[in-house]
Amino acid sequence: MNFETLGLKAELLDAVRSEGYTTPTPIQLQAIPAILDGRDVLGGAQTGTGKTAAFTLPMLELLSGSEQAPRKGRRPRALVLTPTRELAAQVAESIDTYGANLRLRSTVVYGGVGINPQIDAIRRGVDILIATPGRLLDHAGRPTVDLSKVEILVLDEADRMLDMGFIHDIKRVLKYLPPRRQNLLFSATYSNEIKRLADGFMHSPELIEVARRNTAAELVSQVVHPVGRTRKRDLLSHIVREGDWSQVLVFTRTKHGANRLAKQLMSDGVSSTAIHGNKSQAARTKALADFKGGKVRVLVATDIAARGLDIDKLPHVVNYDLPHVPEDYVHRIGRTGRAGESGRAVSLVCPDERIQLKSIERLLAKKIEVEEIPGFTKENIPAGSPRPTSPSHAARHGHGGRPERSYKPKSTGGGRQTRQTRAGASEGSSEEGAGRKKFYRGKRVNSQTSGGSRRSSSRPSR
Repeated sequence: MNFETLGLKAELLDAVRSEGYTTPTPIQLQAIPAILDGRDVLGGAQTGTGKTAAFTLPMLELLSGSEQAPRKGRRPRALVLTPTRELAAQVAESIDTYGANLRLRSTVVYGGVGINPQIDAIRRGVDILIATPGRLLDHAGRPTVDLSKVEILVLDEADRMLDMGFIHDIKRVLKYLPPRRQNLLFSATYSNEIKRLADGFMHSPELIEVARRNTAAELVSQVVHPVGRTRKRDLLSHIVREGDWSQVLVFTRTKHGANRLAKQLMSDGVSSTAIHGNKSQAARTKALADFKGGKVRVLVATDIAARGLDIDKLPHVVNYDLPHVPEDYVHRIGRTGRAGESGRAVSLVCPDERIQLKSIERLLAKKIEVEEIPGFTKENIPAGSPRPTSPSHAARHGHGGRPERSYKPKSTGGGRQTRQTRAGASEGSSEEGAGRKKFYRGKRVNSQTSGGSRRSSSRPSR
């Protein structure tokens, strides 16, 4: 089946062809007709599956049916909410691309930049508003935006918005919207929180799912390299140089860790830069442009900063630190293996990250292949030096100075770790110390997929 069969007008089909696309992806094939029919849609799709076009194309089709010449003061008819600035900019770019032949006006608003240019753009009139929740509420509270004419609401990467603590902001935004509207919610993973959110504002949504619940991207090969905590940086430099990797996205848990690792890699002769929430928007934009343009080989990022990054044909993702929340692993490795391209996800796992690894494997319902790289599995401790200790150990025994505050995830009844981080809040400032127990035995463990039937549920399977 091709795009011509989906009921899109010629102007949109021309834009799609100009981008080189001829065949819709599974999420597009299912979501576009449902949205064109005016139904609420609850869509589950991994990143890199064409999810943005799945709601952008039908939204443009519906709005263009009654389009008028742009006029000053036009109020938004469609609102797209995203968790991060980068994702908002990506959605805005998609709308500009596919709507190039239409007389529709769009603008994007997010924090970290001046608000006055955004106010001017809104006052000139806008059909489609793309926004992050916090900055949108700034505009609504002034008020410099009127949301009373919104016909279509899109929540993109809703799971991440909940992870970041935006649930209350979303509920506040909903109060500014008219009760009669079409609602679209897209999420890479699903949880009970997502189901409760959808139940609160959606009307008998059509459930569309193109991947098993909480699965990693199918075209991504995954491997774990056991490593001593003090050897992680050495191992990362080694595999980047030995593999002649030209483009690598590396994840750390903290902003401080991202900055430090980027500097250390530079000292190793590996061109690197960091991107995280403390960077200005201009600095983040430059870092991403340098990475995409090949000026740097390694982009070190935190989970929040990496949301919405759209990097064509990214070949490698490295988990320098495993995430505390297993679902974040799915999002991380979803940066590669996009749009039909293959990718590789490498996790550098030290002994004190065994619990996180087990949680990730339970979520994936499979064992991740383990491959030792000789010379890097032991700690690098000079003779006569004390063994490395964890921050908690140092605190108990009164040495090592005052320990940094550790992130302690909350635990739900089912043992699942969750977190809520307010927009702009610290993403953490500590790293766990090294463990001493022996981690892996043997040189290589082949991946094994565990059995078990898929649970039946009325909710779709981030």
